[in-house]
Amino acid sequence: MSELKRTPLYNNHIELGAKLVDFGGWEMPVQYSGIVNEHRAVREHAGIFDVSHMGEFEVRGPQALNFLQATTANDPKKLGIGRGQYSLFLHENGGTIDDIIVYRTGEETYLIVVNASNIDKDWTHVSSLTSDFEGLQLANLSEQYALIALQGPGAEKCLATHLNRNLSEIGFFRIRQTSFDGCKVRIARTGYTGEGPNGFEIFSSPGDAPQIWTALLKHEEVFPCGLGARDTLRIEASLPLYGHELDDNTSPIEAGLDIFISKGSDYLGANVIQFQRTSGTEKTLVMLEMIDRGIPRQGYELTSDSGESIGVITSGTVAPWLEKNIAMAYVSPGKATIGTQLFVNIRDKALKAQIVKRPFFKR
Repeated sequence: MSELKRTPLYNNHIELGAKLVDFGGWEMPVQYSGIVNEHRAVREHAGIFDVSHMGEFEVRGPQALNFLQATTANDPKKLGIGRGQYSLFLHENGGTIDDIIVYRTGEETYLIVVNASNIDKDWTHVSSLTSDFEGLQLANLSEQYALIALQGPGAEKCLATHLNRNLSEIGFFRIRQTSFDGCKVRIARTGYTGEGPNGFEIFSSPGDAPQIWTALLKHEEVFPCGLGARDTLRIEASLPLYGHELDDNTSPIEAGLDIFISKGSDYLGANVIQFQRTSGTEKTLVMLEMIDRGIPRQGYELTSDSGESIGVITSGTVAPWLEKNIAMAYVSPGKATIGTQLFVNIRDKALKAQIVKRPFFKR
């Protein structure tokens, strides 16, 4: 068995008594004080997360925009310097290689943030597509960055005390270079918790990350949070997770992400996406709220009142803030109407649930 990777904040997690787990080959904190406590801390105050396992690629040169136009499904032409956008890498069949964030950090420079479990796959993919873009500079900078997320209504007030610039200059999905207590950082107003503009992500060198982490935790309204709370927060916000709502055989149209996909035809997978827009899909993502008592989990089958199999749960949880049992699931499009009641098979019992609007929670 290969040795688990560790982020630059591993010793900080040990000092805080975190419960560590194997997450995609990384030894990561799943919780500190408990998932419910950490979840509620983010909704009420501010939570700090180590997300240094995420990957970062840099695309640079006169052909950088053309390369991204061909390889990402959103429209990078819309990006001014200092702006970011949610996007995806797609296969030719429209399936999802990964969902990503693309930031334009300079006139001809872009930073792509990819999921930790997909770094190697994504790098192989983008590296294989460079030959038509003369002079393109593509670099995997994943080991040169640490990444800390600070999320919640108290995040901006705490973060502002450490920076040499006004945070009001950094709008939602914007990124800026600044200094955190003398450490060179990039700050993005982004996140994966449903906190919207109340979320920030701090890109630093690995060596500076422990200092930044410790400084933020000195604020009494900032609580350390693990991957467990990150998952319940993103489900509550109806945010997809690769390997659950997205995978190699699932398109962003099926996942309800059409607003993040270019209407053009010059990116990999565009032909299939255009076909699905006009002809429909075989499955569609819906939000479920349990009516009967029971916790829906990934892989549980969905059935109609006649017992017909109509779908499967992709993510499910007890939502600590909403205090409801909720799930995301794929069903056939004819069964996807809001208000439709169906059944979740939990421990050989058919328990009633209802399709509700997306998202479950919005700040």
